[in-house]
Amino acid sequence: MCLAVPMQVVEVRKGSDELFDPGVALVAGDGISREVRLEMVDRIPVVGEYVIIHAGFAIRTLTEEEAAYNLSLMQRMAEVLEQEGRLPGASECS
Repeated sequence: MCLAVPMQVVEVRKGSDELFDPGVALVAGDGISREVRLEMVDRIPVVGEYVIIHAGFAIRTLTEEEAAYNLSLMQRMAEVLEQEGRLPGASECS
């Protein structure tokens, strides 16, 4: 199972056209940085906001509170799965 992950926007690089080439964002979270495409996101985020990332695309902008809540749920799920010996390997989403 693959999950969409909230990450914080640290830079936005605008494209040549807001509709057809909206650009990319550099996002970071949990020691990982990624460049993500912005074609699918509900609105272009600003630096400091959070976005849900899936398969290299930002798909939704989140408030800091929404991101914190989502991350805490994911952490709790991982803890329970690990306790039960059912934490899937990272290779399943590659």
